[in-house]
Amino acid sequence: MFHHSQNQGAIGMARKTSKYHFKRGNKILHTGITDDLERREQEHKRDIDSDGHIFQVGRRTTRDAAKAWEDDQRDKGKPTGP
Repeated sequence: MFHHSQNQGAIGMARKTSKYHFKRGNKILHTGITDDLERREQEHKRDIDSDGHIFQVGRRTTRDAAKAWEDDQRDKGKPTGP
């Protein structure tokens, strides 16, 4: 029997990638994915808005699933990275 851990998916894929919005107040300034939310928040504070903050969206997921979410966000017109 296969047991799921917090960091593993159904077929053993690592769930290390977080989806996030970088916001100032309620305004989304950037939407993205990362494996290190604290580091990414500091980068965005330096490069985008020193008063901004990261809001994690959902739980950590696989890189592929996170990329699909990011692409969907881009298709919806949200500000995303490259």
